Amino acid sequence: MALMPQTTVKLRDNNELPVIGFGTYEMDGKEAYSAVRWALEAGYRLIDSAEWYYNERECGRAISDFCSSTNTPRSSIFYTTKLRDNSGYAATKASITKSLKACGLGYIDLYLLHSPLGGPSKRGESWRAVLEAKQDGSLRSVGVSNFGVRHLKEMIDAGVELPVLNQIDLHPFMTRTDIVALCRENGIALEAWGPLARGYRFKHPSVVELSNKYHKDPAQILIRYSLQKGYIPIPKSSSKERIESNLQVFDWELEDADVAHLDTLNEDLVTDWDPTGCP
Repeated sequence: MALMPQTTVKLRDNNELPVIGFGTYEMDGKEAYSAVRWALEAGYRLIDSAEWYYNERECGRAISDFCSSTNTPRSSIFYTTKLRDNSGYAATKASITKSLKACGLGYIDLYLLHSPLGGPSKRGESWRAVLEAKQDGSLRSVGVSNFGVRHLKEMIDAGVELPVLNQIDLHPFMTRTDIVALCRENGIALEAWGPLARGYRFKHPSVVELSNKYHKDPAQILIRYSLQKGYIPIPKSSSKERIESNLQVFDWELEDADVAHLDTLNEDLVTDWDPTGCP
């Protein structure tokens, strides 16, 4: 089956997630609202926000306005947000309530622990609060972000309900083969929050070569790589033109040999932060 922007992948809880999304990290209120509207108009159906981004209200309003103006059902948009801090059970409950109110969407499609920071006890308490909110329908799917092998094994060993997804920094220059392997062994989807490596390697010789070969820009090469690896990329941009061009990755594909070559470029490049090794 050919991939399209609205193609979905089934998660371990049987909910379905679009194969590509739109990120809103470092976007302020007005900028976030405009970018999300442009993204939805272009065809994105997965919007990624976070308590830490301080734009949940604007993202939610953009989704609501788009749905009402185009007669698009709310259920066709997959909204993600994240818990800022693992501060325990009560604090997590309060944060979920705050995020629900801020977005104004009635429920959150995917809620993530934004990082493993806080230690085993706080992580466990926060996850318990998230699972309870899932039971009452406030959260449809629940997952984690920036979790390393030790944090995932901690959950597996505890016998708790596992996250449907781990959102981490994934691209040819940060391949994280150990985390990827563990997630795949346990049916945990992989979402790439930095599929473009923040543009730091757009001029890398291999990326330039492939860009010339396929007559595609470097961002499109890297997004297509994510898709063919089975990751869910969530590229971000505040430019309407770039938002649209980042979706032009569904009518062509990289040859297997080119994907394999990109796999050899790992340099453990940290593009923003990397808490996957924290205690």
